[in-house]
Amino acid sequence: MKKNMGSVDRIVRLLFVVLIVVLYFTNVISGIVAIILGIFTVISLFTCITGVCPAYHSLGISTNKKKEEA
Repeated sequence: MKKNMGSVDRIVRLLFVVLIVVLYFTNVISGIVAIILGIFTVISLFTCITGVCPAYHSLGISTNKKKEEA
């Protein structure tokens, strides 16, 4: 798949991951909330690392500003 996430989008997702991890390890979140946010955290981390968001792909959205070569 082509990368469809720009650097700002990836940084925001990485900050979300860091925030949730800190909240979990400081016991601010626990139980079912921690599980649900943990799932979103894993998904966000995966999309942040790969630069590909399947939801963006299916909606035809791209925050990647680089022009593709034809």
